[in-house]
Amino acid sequence: MLPGLWRLRLPLPWPGVPHCNAWAIADGETVVLVDCGLFLPASDTDPGTFEALELAMRQVGLRLEQVSKLVITHAHTDHWGQMAPVIERSGASLWVHPNNAHGRASIDDPEATTARRIEVGRQSGIPESALLRYFEAARERPSGVAGLVEADHDLLPGVVISSDLGEWQVYETAGHAPSHITLFQPEHRLMISGDHLLGRISLYFDYGWTPDPIQEFLTSLDTVDALSARLCVAGHGRPFTDVHAHIEGNRALVNERLAATTAALGGGPHTALEIAPAVFGGPLNPMTAVWHLTETLCFLTHLERGGLVSREPDGEVERWRLTT
Repeated sequence: MLPGLWRLRLPLPWPGVPHCNAWAIADGETVVLVDCGLFLPASDTDPGTFEALELAMRQVGLRLEQVSKLVITHAHTDHWGQMAPVIERSGASLWVHPNNAHGRASIDDPEATTARRIEVGRQSGIPESALLRYFEAARERPSGVAGLVEADHDLLPGVVISSDLGEWQVYETAGHAPSHITLFQPEHRLMISGDHLLGRISLYFDYGWTPDPIQEFLTSLDTVDALSARLCVAGHGRPFTDVHAHIEGNRALVNERLAATTAALGGGPHTALEIAPAVFGGPLNPMTAVWHLTETLCFLTHLERGGLVSREPDGEVERWRLTT
């Protein structure tokens, strides 16, 4: 790792995703903090995630009070959940992409957000009893966001973030999330990728906030591929140098799952719930259902926009079929 860049490994309570990364970058006597982790309050058995962030900074010789800029790669809870206490402690300015309504919705109106998710689940063919269980669990689940803060600066193309490592250029990389940006430092050919590229090939897309997250993601892969980065530090996992290979791996996995989605529609129409197991090679379970259904709906929407599939309302349920 380069001097002046520190990885802050922060805990997450999610099976299969045990941690996320924030990145601290030296800027004179201050620090640019890129992402800040999920917020969970302290309890009798857990010191809490804000304390974990403070500890991670102390371990590399930094303090939260040094943070002058908080830069958010995208408005998901594990990346901006602690923005309010970070800014309260440090007085830092907040930098985030303006298309972040998808991240604000569950805090601004949690009941409406849950109702929307239940409606999507109902349309996808999930039984009513399972939806009710989801609703009850969602009401008890912490939001993961300590509080919302209005941005001081919009992260848009042309914006640069100064640091001791040089200026970081902002690139829009929607797909994983509408608000997603990537930072690139050209002299070092260093990329901070958030969740756009990860150390392992793994896909996730926000559904229902933009017309075609899959196409947005593929276009964003082209954007970062053109940068010829030689080192990528991501929102999860370890840094990696084979950046182009990771981009190609993501393209291949998208194409593989689009092909599986198309194949699963043979003899249709089918609901998204019926299609998803074929796309992911096994039955859904309570841990994977939301993730896999969301991704399946994004693939179906992409194929629909290409004229390859169509949806057919059947009461409250949507069914999908091949157009040819």
